[in-house]
Amino acid sequence: MSKSAGDHPITIETEPRRVTVEAGGRTIIGANVVLVLKEAGYKPVFYFARDAAAMALLEKSDHVTHCPYKGDATHYHVRTPDGLIENAVWSYENPRDGVSEIKDHLAVYPSKLDMTEH
Repeated sequence: MSKSAGDHPITIETEPRRVTVEAGGRTIIGANVVLVLKEAGYKPVFYFARDAAAMALLEKSDHVTHCPYKGDATHYHVRTPDGLIENAVWSYENPRDGVSEIKDHLAVYPSKLDMTEH
């Protein structure tokens, strides 16, 4: 799927990849299939289906960011045995038309969580 907003192309592809996301010795996400969103000027971002995540370890944050191409992103803290990792995960719960595939998916900040491709 691809969408272009003027000079800002976005593509989303489904790829069979084994990816795990960990924090504090716990697996937060374990997926065999990911969505890969490629957006002009940015590194590709993996989006994971919510059923691949340990949602009980995520705590909804009040932090919201806005992308003019994707919409408003809700953020989540990750609870670990050592405490909270703030705003480490985000989700476009009502994404804009053209990127609807990422609805009900989660993305993570690799600088805050350990992500491994197998």
